[in-house]
Amino acid sequence: MRIFFFILIFLSNVSINTSWAGHGGGDRNTGEYFVSRSPVIAREAMVATSHPLASQVAIDILKQGGSAVDAAIAANAALGVMEPTGSGIGGDLFAIVWDPKARRLYGLNASGRSALGQSYDELKAKLGGRDAIPLFGPLSISVPGAVDGWDQLHKRFGTLPWKNLFQPAIHYSQDGFPVTQVIAKSWKFYGMFINSFTDDIGELDNYQNTFLINGKSPIEGQIFRNPDLATTLGKIANQGRDVFYQGDIADKMDAYFRRTGSPLRKKDFSSHKSEWVEPVSVNYRGYDVFELPPNGQGIAALQMLNILEAYDLKAMGHNSAEYLHVHTEAKKLAYADRAKFYADMAFSEVPLKGLLSKKYAEQRRKLVNESKASEAVSAGNPRLRNSDTIYLTIADKNGMMVSLIQSNYLLLGSGLVPDGLGFMFQNRGALYSMEKGHANVYAPGKRPFHTIIPSFIIMVMCMVVNMIICMVMRVCTRVVRCMVMVMTMVTHVVII
Repeated sequence: MRIFFFILIFLSNVSINTSWAGHGGGDRNTGEYFVSRSPVIAREAMVATSHPLASQVAIDILKQGGSAVDAAIAANAALGVMEPTGSGIGGDLFAIVWDPKARRLYGLNASGRSALGQSYDELKAKLGGRDAIPLFGPLSISVPGAVDGWDQLHKRFGTLPWKNLFQPAIHYSQDGFPVTQVIAKSWKFYGMFINSFTDDIGELDNYQNTFLINGKSPIEGQIFRNPDLATTLGKIANQGRDVFYQGDIADKMDAYFRRTGSPLRKKDFSSHKSEWVEPVSVNYRGYDVFELPPNGQGIAALQMLNILEAYDLKAMGHNSAEYLHVHTEAKKLAYADRAKFYADMAFSEVPLKGLLSKKYAEQRRKLVNESKASEAVSAGNPRLRNSDTIYLTIADKNGMMVSLIQSNYLLLGSGLVPDGLGFMFQNRGALYSMEKGHANVYAPGKRPFHTIIPSFIIMVMCMVVNMIICMVMRVCTRVVRCMVMVMTMVTHVVII
């Protein structure tokens, strides 16, 4: 009987799998053939990050009663430990938060600025005839804004104590974690790549002592530890953001900058402050799509949507030649504007309203030749297209949602690791233009152009449904409230 039972199971699996053969193959016996796993279904919260351990960290914070923002900070800190090829406290941060109480979006620009004490002419002289800032080394570093970004987010939306959010990251820094496949590959690539820029970087001992194991990048499955970072995170957890921007950590960074030739000083850190900004949006066929205004490139996505809105993309067929052509042409047009106009709005007058208007999109759309690829679109900077980052999004049981992105720019960053601190400075400063008159031209105390963008999509009907749900929850019984919470989470997944 037992043998017969196993044979029956085998035959049923064979027949089910065979039925999918005409749909592209794969080993799934239910659901869409092109997906690799079953969808995650939850009653109270959702977390998506680029690392399973970081996702678990966020879930644990939510179980402790933390908000979506608390969970995002904890997950981001953990990712800086486990995925230094895409993030870390040496980099910048952008976020969009949906506050269910205020029923509105908040945008945070937590990107840092250039050195206050270095003029354009002084930088030009240091470049020695080169027309661009090196990708690596002391001239590529701008003030890291991530830690202040966490502080601003926590002060406005946090519920758990600040120090609690860093315990998981401290644990993994001290005790170690197994390096995953994709991260190991990027780590190795960075190690090979950076050796070509030793003259620009100068000091590589700290990088090698911090991020290599026996002189080599960690491989998949190898346990990596960063005790220096554990100490740094411990200070941030116990003393707050000020220890990073004004205290002991800032002093160590200042001394390192002086030793390695970076123009940054402690005063650049003590004067740093993130900025709460109003997200901007366009409506694409009933969906309000939100991005942050420059110095990031988020509005490029909105410009593309405005241009594409007039085309019947569904009729073209997904990834058909016609479909790909109009997408590519829309991207060319948006990127031409990006290369010319996008910059720190405190230094440049960005025609934001005009760039996002439907009338302007109509004018730009006339430049699309539906039968031929355009060749005369103004060239952008190809270096703007190379970046590495992490992204995470979290929704909690109260309806708060976070869209957060954080990066060191190019893989691990500039190549420079401050003495005993366990993290690498970003190289976002390499994206300043040295062309006088350009919107993104270098200037003291200016934010560089950024490639990383958080996004948010709201369907008007979903907002109405959520408002009704909130009213119902105030009067319904506990059993019904639980059922409504499931409905709310489904709505939130759709919104995200």
